[in-house]
Amino acid sequence: MRVDAVYENALVLTGEATTSALAVLHGRIVALGEDAESLGARRRIDLGGSVVVPGFHDAHNHMAWFGMSLDHVPLGDCRSVEEVYAAIARRAAELPEGSWVVGSGYDQNKLAGGHPDRHGLDRAAKGKLVRLKHTSGHMCVVNSAVLDRLDLANVPVGGDVVLDGEGAPTGLLREQAQRLLDPLTYPTPAETLVRGLGRASEVYLSEGITSVQEAGIGGGLVGESPAELAAYQLARERGLLRVRATVMVGAPVLHELSDGAGFGLDLGLRTGLGDEWLRVGPMKLFADGSLVGKTCAMHEPFAGEPDNVGYFQLPEEDIAATIAKAHEAGWQIATHAIGDRAITVVLDAYEAALAAHPRADHRHRIEHCAVLRPDDLTRMARLGLIPSPQGRFVNELGDGMRAALGEDRVAWCYRLKSLLDAGCVLPASSDRPVVNGAPLLALADMVRRRTSSGAPFGPQEALTPREALRAYTHGSAYATFAENDLGTLTPGKLADFAVLSADPTDESTMDDVGVLATAVGGELRYEAPN
Repeated sequence: MRVDAVYENALVLTGEATTSALAVLHGRIVALGEDAESLGARRRIDLGGSVVVPGFHDAHNHMAWFGMSLDHVPLGDCRSVEEVYAAIARRAAELPEGSWVVGSGYDQNKLAGGHPDRHGLDRAAKGKLVRLKHTSGHMCVVNSAVLDRLDLANVPVGGDVVLDGEGAPTGLLREQAQRLLDPLTYPTPAETLVRGLGRASEVYLSEGITSVQEAGIGGGLVGESPAELAAYQLARERGLLRVRATVMVGAPVLHELSDGAGFGLDLGLRTGLGDEWLRVGPMKLFADGSLVGKTCAMHEPFAGEPDNVGYFQLPEEDIAATIAKAHEAGWQIATHAIGDRAITVVLDAYEAALAAHPRADHRHRIEHCAVLRPDDLTRMARLGLIPSPQGRFVNELGDGMRAALGEDRVAWCYRLKSLLDAGCVLPASSDRPVVNGAPLLALADMVRRRTSSGAPFGPQEALTPREALRAYTHGSAYATFAENDLGTLTPGKLADFAVLSADPTDESTMDDVGVLATAVGGELRYEAPN
């Protein structure tokens, strides 16, 4: 047999064993090791002793949001509100009167002075409309020029407009209150989304990412357009969507279908439609908010705030009803739940739905699954649910999460090892652009469990390097019913892989690993300079 390509002279970590080569035909792996080396091939690629691993698969990211954020004023490195204002002033000076100035990535936990406010933004960007997106995506700050255009008398349920001591808006809009901006900013034009997807693809390939799951399109807190899937199709048709994508559909888009066809999208569309490049995945439902923003729903108050236990994004009974209808209609469900009370309520809803309509292989998920009590961890495993935590959060957001929880609850936060030990399948993800989404950084964080200040953060939840790599490959593929095509490098599966400069399962060299090349469908889509 003559194959399209043989990649040889490598240490290939297939996810099941190690070997020296792999052969590709029509985008899939057909042989490994000596069997691959013995085949005739149109191309033979000598990898020079490099390490090959399955392509990284980000199980929860916001691809379009990340790509578009590359055009925003970057605020993640700011360490004071004055630095934020200065960055906004510089961008505002370049723009004509009446323009939008959008900044992304600020974290009040890292800023001297806390959240920026409308007065500082007014001074920085006179005559401009300003919106600063918090790194979590669960809040934003706007200036007076924007506030004057909002219907502040009708704040949506599940959000709030923060007021100062005199009862005036500070400019901070939390959770569903951000929907007040929709008349000014929604929907995002399709061409803007397409460009963002293309820019994100290039970054992802450079990091060894070959497939992603987009955590919410079409509606809800992170939806950019009611026709968002069309932007993904356009990006694919133009060759700009260069990694495989599974998209989660925002719960507000689903509705009762005619003729008793159940709960879903028009034409009866649900989880699983699509192909190996673009698929419809779970329904995405928001139960609560943010941990670092102290808006997620907790059983006990946040540290230092005895009156604050967070809140839900929608009434508890609506969470249960939506999950019940989507489950009965055959959807996989991915529910955002960060606070321990939100997780308890979501577990109750899943358990009731499964009791009413048993389904053996539902793979329902809890996105983030951040503050997980021991009894709920056990129940999650018993129900066959998939947790989707973000190991990278421990480094970038860990100090803020500790401040929100207090030391006594840190052990419950962003668990990893205990989920594996309980029998759960563990995917890995970034929630990008909330944090830096480079998988190699995340692998190190999943193993080391230290915050950016160097403090240990639940070290008992650390994974071995091999467990971390398996989560970022096989675990993520399993979480979207794609393990028959992705997640390991074995014959019959898609030839998606990353070529690395060193072994990522060797903890002693984890900091030195770089991405040399990335292949999707057996074709090199990225090669590092030189």
